[in-house]
Parts: sequence; structure tokens; C-alpha cells
Amino acid sequence: MSEFKRLISLDAFRGFTIAAMIMVNNPATWGHIYPPLRHAEWNGLTPTDLIFPFFIFIVGVSITLAYTKRLSAGIEKGPMYRKIIIRSLKIFAVGILLWLFPKFNFETVRIAGVLQRIAIVFMVSALLFLNTRWKTQAIIAAVLLVGYWLVMMLIPTPGYGKVMLEPGANIAAWIDSKFLPGYMWQKTWDPEGLLSTFPAIASGISGMLAGHLILSKIPQDRKVIYLFTLSFFAFVIGFFWSYIFPLNKSIWTSSFVMVTSGLAGMTLAASIFVVDILGRTRFTKPGIIFGSNAIAVYVLADLWRLPFYTWKFGGASLNVHWMQMFENLGWSMNFGSFSYAAMFIAFNFIPAWILYKKKIFIKL
Repeated sequence: MSEFKRLISLDAFRGFTIAAMIMVNNPATWGHIYPPLRHAEWNGLTPTDLIFPFFIFIVGVSITLAYTKRLSAGIEKGPMYRKIIIRSLKIFAVGILLWLFPKFNFETVRIAGVLQRIAIVFMVSALLFLNTRWKTQAIIAAVLLVGYWLVMMLIPTPGYGKVMLEPGANIAAWIDSKFLPGYMWQKTWDPEGLLSTFPAIASGISGMLAGHLILSKIPQDRKVIYLFTLSFFAFVIGFFWSYIFPLNKSIWTSSFVMVTSGLAGMTLAASIFVVDILGRTRFTKPGIIFGSNAIAVYVLADLWRLPFYTWKFGGASLNVHWMQMFENLGWSMNFGSFSYAAMFIAFNFIPAWILYKKKIFIKL
């Protein structure tokens, strides 16, 4: 694997992560979902909770690989700064537009969101990459995680007079209620709120650090071993940290960052070994197709929700008809809801495949 050879494993990892994100967001009904496909209600971790931090980790890896190549090609930083900022603003704006679609009621606009967080993490991480070395990046990530932990655990929640880590009753939620404009997902707080964006940036930096290791000049097999080992240590640190600062996606706790980045790093290390070193690539094609236009496919999937969940056919939407069929047949309602999500994924694969075959790569 030469220094800048494209990692098939990373492309597939990105695509399968986006596919998983679309799947868990689009069951036939939220009333019937298999437990692993639900987010933890508050503290804890389910497979679904891994998807978003995995994608942010992948964003970080991609930043290191892409911008190292551009710097080596002699591209000036000025044009890169402009492109980074413009791309971030576009992703952020698309996130807001998706929330507004299709009614465009600006009175309930949500400023926070998944794409908005991705945009912020991408911009901050990319600018850090262009202006700091990996050791400085690691120190910044550590400061963000430790600082966030201290803020959350030492500053009493106003109105309660004590430190709180409950839904809507913690310092992050209080900051959202005072300073986050627009509608909030949980009305008084938002899982993509202001304060929790700082540890999310550390998730992006963790991916950048993995990218530095991937580009190092040590032998291929050792890269995989080191990446897996360091990621395992990150996971262990996060696991023990969770005893005093619980794993929690909604407030993106520091232990959550360490555990999910560790799992993402171990997954990437195993993928590089199997796909890029051993050359076993047959199963990667769907992931590569989704991953080649990852954010565009995510946006398309959100737009397709209109005919799949809102439009009425014979007096009811498609998802309602689907669940009624399973109910009438006496089949598992959980499986019915899951199969609808799988069908939705298959439907979204069609435009992803067309774009891939025509070599159209949409860069938001």
C-alpha cells in the first residue's frame, strides 16, 4: 500500500455507515423496532449509537488522507481554506433545508442537526490539520475531552443548584436553552447542541490521528497492528471513564468519544487488513457505491421520505399499508418495520448506483 493509494476499506466503511444511518432513521414505524436498532434512551450504548460517531471518525481519516495529498502536490493553503469553509457552509445549509422541507415553516427552523454537526466538525478539523502537527492535534483532542468532562461534572446546572446529567437537566442543556437559536429536537435541549459539539470535534480529530498512522512509513502489517492496538486502548480508557462519566450519545460524553473512536479504529484496522492487504474486496462494492456520494445519498434519502412516509395511496401512506399487511398476515411487526427500512435502503441504492456508474461524484 503506497503512501497515497486509495483505501478501498475506507470507502466501503463510509458507505456502509451511511447505509446504516439511513436504515435506522427509516423504520416503517417507531413503535416496532428491534432493540439494537434503537438509540439508548439515555446512558448506555447500542449498535445504532455507533453510527454517527463512526461517520465523524471517517471524516477525520479522510481529512488527513485528502489534505496530505494536496499539500504534497504543492497546492497553496489559501484556496484550500476557501473550499473548506464553503463546503462546510453548504453542508450546514443543506441540513437546515432538509429540516424545513417540504413545508418551509421558518418559525420552527432547527439550527442544530446531523449535517450541521458534520459541517462544523469537518471545518474545524480540516483547519486544524492544515495548521498543526499530529501531536498538537492529539493534545487539542485531549484538552477538549478533559475540559468537557470537567465542565459537565463540576458546574452545577442553573436552577438545580447541583451537577446534573439528566435529560434536559445538565449544563449542556442549559446552554442550549439560553444560546442555541431555533427549534430544539427535545424542545429544551438538542442532542446536536452547542457544548456537545466540542467533544464531537475530538471524535473527528481521533480519525485524523488514525489517518496519520495510516500514512506513516512503517510496514503495512505493523500499521494495522498499531492502529488496532491504540484503538483498543482508547476503547479501554473510555470504558473505565464511563464509570464516572457515563456513555451517552445525547450529550456526546468524553467516554462516549473514546469508546466509539476506539471501536471505529479497530473496525477500520480489521477492514484494512481484510480488504486492502488480503485483497478480499467482493463484499465491498455496495459500500463503495454508497460511499462515493455519501452525503448526497443521505440527502436524497431524506427527500425520498416524502413519498415513502407522507403521500397517501388508497387513504394511507406506504409505510402504513406495509405494516397493515404484516399485521393481517400475523407476521412479526418488528420484522415488518425492519423490512420496510431494508426496502428503503434498496430503493436509495438505485440513484447511488446510477451516480457511481456515470462517475458523478457530488461534493457538497
